[in-house]
Amino acid sequence: MRLEFQPIPTATVAAIRAGGPDANGQPAERGHVSDGTGVPCRHCLRHTPAGRGYLILAHRPFPAPQPYAETGPVFLCEDACEAWSGEGVPEILRTAPDYLIKAYSADHRIVYGTGRIVARDALEDRAAALFADPRIAFVDVRSARNNCFQTRILRAAPAAAPGGVVPAGNL
Repeated sequence: MRLEFQPIPTATVAAIRAGGPDANGQPAERGHVSDGTGVPCRHCLRHTPAGRGYLILAHRPFPAPQPYAETGPVFLCEDACEAWSGEGVPEILRTAPDYLIKAYSADHRIVYGTGRIVARDALEDRAAALFADPRIAFVDVRSARNNCFQTRILRAAPAAAPGGVVPAGNL
């Protein structure tokens, strides 16, 4: 199964960088400079390079407040960066030894029994196994140490065969 690692949307990031409110209704904290480690940008899904500024803000990756809509601190590159669109596991998920993952239904509710600390190298396999359950709409990846949101994983759209045809078994 192909997985899609989803960054914070570019429009959301642009609004925050322009001084718009975070999930707590406050502007992002500015004036921080990365040492090159431990500052994972949730837009480019890379670590903010050493010497570059970054923002700290509250983020809630859900459409509205509700009991399962966790809010927590995240980092963004202060300067413009390209949204992640690569294949495979993004850079920010290749550094810690493990991550907390939780699966959610289409109505943004945790599917009980899916939360687990997963070793970095088992992250893709565990997410793919969760997606075998038709109740699962997405999987959120969080820091196992601080519970900070890292990224959301979705089922990737089926790859088209040459000529743009999606194989029938993948619909």
